[in-house]
Amino acid sequence: MKLTLYTDFGLRMLIALAVSPGERSTVSAVSGAYGISRHHLVKVVGRLAALGYVETLRGKGGGVRLARRPAQISIGQVVRDMEAELGVVECLEDDGGHCVVAPACRLKSMLRDATGKFLAELDGYTLAEVVTARAPLARLLGIPVRIETGRA
Repeated sequence: MKLTLYTDFGLRMLIALAVSPGERSTVSAVSGAYGISRHHLVKVVGRLAALGYVETLRGKGGGVRLARRPAQISIGQVVRDMEAELGVVECLEDDGGHCVVAPACRLKSMLRDATGKFLAELDGYTLAEVVTARAPLARLLGIPVRIETGRA
C-alpha cells in the first residue's frame, strides 16, 4: 500500500510539532525543514486543524501547534482521516471501479483484509512513539527543543 503525499505531509507535520509539543511552529518553518511545498502543507494543516489534531493561531506570534498530546494521536487514525480512499486497487474504491471480474473475484476481500491489518498495525502506535528520539529529530529538522525540567 502506498499512502498519498497528502497523508505523508500530514504525518510529517505532526512529527515536527510533536518534537516540541505545546510549542508553536509555522508552516513555512516546517516546509523548509522538510524541503516540501509550503502550498501543499497549508492545505494539509487546514485538514489537520479541521480534524482536531492541530490548532492554528493567527496574527503576530501565530502559527500551528498540536491540539492533543502526542500519546493521544493514533497513527492508524491519522492515516484513515487523511486518506480519501484506502483502496489499493480499483475494486476497493468507493465506487467499486469497473473491473469485469469483480463479482466473482476473491482478490477484493483479500486486499480489504490486508488493508484492515495494515491499519490495525498502525493503530498500535501513537505519535509519541514516533518521536521518542526527539533530540535527533529536532536536530535534523532544525527545531529547538526546550529542556524539560520535570517541574509543573
